[in-house]
Amino acid sequence: MSSAETPEISTALVEQLISEQFPQWADLPIRPVEFGGWDNRTFHLGDDMSVRLPSAAHYALQVEKEQHWLPRLAPNLPLRIPVPLAIGRPGRGYPWHWSVYRWLPGETATHAPIADLGSFATTLGEFLAALQRIDAWSGPPPGQHNFYRGGPLAVYDHETCRALEALEGTIDVAAARVVWEAALASAWNNDPVWFHGDVASGNLLVENGRLSAVIDFGTSGVGDPACDLSISWTMFDETSRAAFRDALPLDEETWARGRGWALWKALIVAAEMPGTDRLEIEKSRRVIDAVLSDHRRYG
Repeated sequence: MSSAETPEISTALVEQLISEQFPQWADLPIRPVEFGGWDNRTFHLGDDMSVRLPSAAHYALQVEKEQHWLPRLAPNLPLRIPVPLAIGRPGRGYPWHWSVYRWLPGETATHAPIADLGSFATTLGEFLAALQRIDAWSGPPPGQHNFYRGGPLAVYDHETCRALEALEGTIDVAAARVVWEAALASAWNNDPVWFHGDVASGNLLVENGRLSAVIDFGTSGVGDPACDLSISWTMFDETSRAAFRDALPLDEETWARGRGWALWKALIVAAEMPGTDRLEIEKSRRVIDAVLSDHRRYG
């Protein structure tokens, strides 16, 4: 199988891999997780574990990173994060390493009711502030393993400019260019810090209406934490966004780059998906509007 091909990841495959590599768990039931993600396919293993298999070669680079770093990060964080229990080998036609984790209870914030969005935002901000305080020496710098999260936004300049050209006449392209140029004009000049890399509602677990755990550290690394700010505009409203800002000790230039990260993703979705997923396009337009409004207020 070439690295460009995507293997079929099924319950039967997971049963075979577990039976051959971890026979102590071979009798446990295996079933797909309802919202198992796109980068990885996730399965319940019994009641207390999960199996997570990368869906493509570029996601497979993240397996050993998570196995190594998550146990080192966990003691310093105020919320639960995934606990690796074992690492699996390629087999049965599946070409990459994969992981067994302890199961974390809760429902993703994409689907779960949240009791108080402002309190949720504060809790998340405090979690990210704690993550940034962890010693980042020898942590993984931005690179192919995390699609250059934590590095300069310039790596996405071509994509962004192409999206802006495609969206001419449908959004305020001039204002969006100002936001993008402001993001490019600044840089993280401090020591590298830990970042999650994909702070999104699907990676936040909720119990009893409150944020209880943060999952999927596949794009984590050390560098500029601005990439972790996108959720300000993808999930929060004006009030909860302010609460999130108050919980994070970051300067205005970092927030400007955060707007750049959110804008880049929203622009490429809005520009490249017309006619295919109207809900995603509409969501991206709302994110663009929120970013532009926020720039007018703080920029």
